[in-house]
Amino acid sequence: MTVALSILDLADVGEDETVADALHASVALAEAAEELGYRRVWYAEHHNMTSIASAATSVLIAHVAAHTATIRLGAGGIMLPNHAPLTIAEQFGTLATLHPGRIDLGLGRAPGSDQATFRALRRDHAAADRFPEDVLELQGYLSGPSRVPGVEATPGRGTDVPLYILGSSLFGAQLAAALGLPYAFASHFAPQALQQAVATYRHGFRPSAQLDAPHVIAAVNVIAADDHAEAERELLATKRRRARLLFGRDRTLTTADLDAVLASPAGQQVEQMVRYTAAGTIEQVETYLAWFTEHADADELILASAGTSRGARLRSLELVAQAYGLTRRTDPAAQRVPGAGQPSG
Repeated sequence: MTVALSILDLADVGEDETVADALHASVALAEAAEELGYRRVWYAEHHNMTSIASAATSVLIAHVAAHTATIRLGAGGIMLPNHAPLTIAEQFGTLATLHPGRIDLGLGRAPGSDQATFRALRRDHAAADRFPEDVLELQGYLSGPSRVPGVEATPGRGTDVPLYILGSSLFGAQLAAALGLPYAFASHFAPQALQQAVATYRHGFRPSAQLDAPHVIAAVNVIAADDHAEAERELLATKRRRARLLFGRDRTLTTADLDAVLASPAGQQVEQMVRYTAAGTIEQVETYLAWFTEHADADELILASAGTSRGARLRSLELVAQAYGLTRRTDPAAQRVPGAGQPSG
């Protein structure tokens, strides 16, 4: 299997854990990913979610980068309508200056929150409509020339931080194609338009200074275990956790309640979210990932380790790395990859 493998770290806060526990665990996971030979680790911007600790995404990246040496790190993604492009350029320009050749910037346009949080973030309802223009403004600050006369990002200017467009619909696919940027599809929780979006992106792709050929990153949930029964237990626990997040925010749900939700029509929402999940022994997971790579027409897979315990998630990533013979990269220059700030030819 020649497809590149990366990791999406959801910075999960377990039921009996603190936010500090989750942040320390993200450092440990990135250290392990670097040792195992994964290409990159990404973190996502989510707000007002007690189960996710990556709201201050750039701060988390900075902390993890200071504890690792070679692995690429980035946002998967920053919800750009929540921010001024100049601010994000300065943040990621700072990261790239401190950790050259290691920083990625994935961009999405979803709020990453509920309506109350939307208001707390002081978001403008028209901000999502300005997303394409904001991406170009941000790109100008990082790679030049600036699209705002008299305004430069310092740090940021000349860092050429590579941009990635994230999405789960045709909008992101069309934008990434038009701008000549890599495209990452959120098939680990929003799988419906995967194949159509990737086909749209590849068909409409226009080469750019950053990228001369399409580069597709597809997200997939992974639960690899030493035996099939263990993987099935982890998969059920993962479904229960998602059901709790979707339907139990304001009430306490027992295990029996969660199983009843999963068995009801409402539970189909959870089943749809985990449609693309590789669960089983490493042989079963390897077979599934090979199928999914072809199904998604992907150049790179980003694995969302879906186990409910830290040990299970780390073991899953270890098994996948062993199966595909990943090796540690010791030279930061070797981490330069297609879509990372230079043509891929």
